[in-house]
Amino acid sequence: MDAMRVFRAVCASLLMLLSSVHGFSTLITFDVDGTLVSSSPGWEKGAHGRSFIHAVDKVLGRDDAFGPSATIPELLESHEFHGSTDGLILMRLARRLLGSSFDKDVASSKVQEMMREMYRFVSECDDKQVGTGIAPLPGVIDTLKSISESYDDVAVGLVTGNVEGIARRKMKALGLLDTNVFTSLGDSQGTEWEGVEELRFLGGFGSDYCSGSIDDFSRNHLDRGEQLAICVQRCLSIMDDPSQLRRIIHVGDAPADVLAARSYVEHSTKPTDLSVSVVGVSTGSYSVEELSDLCGDEVEGVWLPIVLEHGEGVGNRDIFLRACGLLR
Repeated sequence: MDAMRVFRAVCASLLMLLSSVHGFSTLITFDVDGTLVSSSPGWEKGAHGRSFIHAVDKVLGRDDAFGPSATIPELLESHEFHGSTDGLILMRLARRLLGSSFDKDVASSKVQEMMREMYRFVSECDDKQVGTGIAPLPGVIDTLKSISESYDDVAVGLVTGNVEGIARRKMKALGLLDTNVFTSLGDSQGTEWEGVEELRFLGGFGSDYCSGSIDDFSRNHLDRGEQLAICVQRCLSIMDDPSQLRRIIHVGDAPADVLAARSYVEHSTKPTDLSVSVVGVSTGSYSVEELSDLCGDEVEGVWLPIVLEHGEGVGNRDIFLRACGLLR
């Protein structure tokens, strides 16, 4: 097992080196839930869903303070977790647990510890448990393979509210990592997550940034916008010539994805000549109309919003690649 991990780590390093030499003109970032992965009834009882309750109980309360069978949909309103980030969900659960004794600053100082506890919980689960209640959306694996095999100048990462270590486990458990589409990172990039070191790939994650602002629901997208900025910076850092990167395309199913991409247009770290696009997909909980209403007007060379038709998403390979400008 150790030898296999070393082999995979060496392969990842070689892939990173080759990618850096060739350079990238385009970065595609994917949301996970509702975009690459479907959530069926019972997702809240899977490893990721249960890890929230476990972490808040363990760090801020006492074991099973919520009760052994408590779930996120029972404890929070849907708008408090749909399209949100793991950090903000943890904070909202902390307020629910502690009630009048909830101290936002104290809870915020414990977010990273709670995220680590979430990952510890998931790391003890096998792939079947990690995959409970979730599955790749139809056609997604084929599309990701096509990008991996045909577009050397495209970098691919995740921008997701998920804790990074948990996102790595999800991609492995569901077979998405096997597509080899995600751009590998070196040992100096990202955060260490014990047991999945060899699965390190490009992204901006819920564990990278959390504002802690749980009553300002604009933070659902603004936090994600910060995660997008982190992902872009990581991509630029592995390129020999960062000026080769000309556009970023964020793909997501939620209003927070559209608005996060829009917020990045004005982000202080965005390179001046980098154009920003969003490809909205209605394969999650939101409609084409809900996503389209948030897109705003196209600004040539700056902002290009696209929302696919109802039911169309990443799994519709040619339609999706055409929306990304990869297929004419």
